[in-house]
Amino acid sequence: METSPKIEAVTWGSMEVQGLPAGKDFKLYPGGGRQWDWNETGTRHEPGIQPADVAELLDKGATTIVLSRGMESRLHVDPATLELLRERGVAVHEAETTEAVRLYNKLAESEPVGGLFHSTC
Repeated sequence: METSPKIEAVTWGSMEVQGLPAGKDFKLYPGGGRQWDWNETGTRHEPGIQPADVAELLDKGATTIVLSRGMESRLHVDPATLELLRERGVAVHEAETTEAVRLYNKLAESEPVGGLFHSTC
């Protein structure tokens, strides 16, 4: 099983992820990750994380997904995204960013987890 990269640090507007350059927002999955550019899918705080945002995580083999809602939980999750994950039988966790990081790192020790992380609001 390919492991998901560990998040080494998160502060407002900055994240450090094992094996990746520092950045603000990240898509992480088994075997790697990259910066998360909201413009790729038109993501905004509302309606929030789009089905297209999680598709890459599923394609990379994530069976559990952690969705960070931002440091102040201002990032929403589009209901269509949750429906897609339910249809695929994927366990999903939503949390404020620091809690999401803690949960993701714990899950990454034992399963193919993916995550979307927003390090500001």
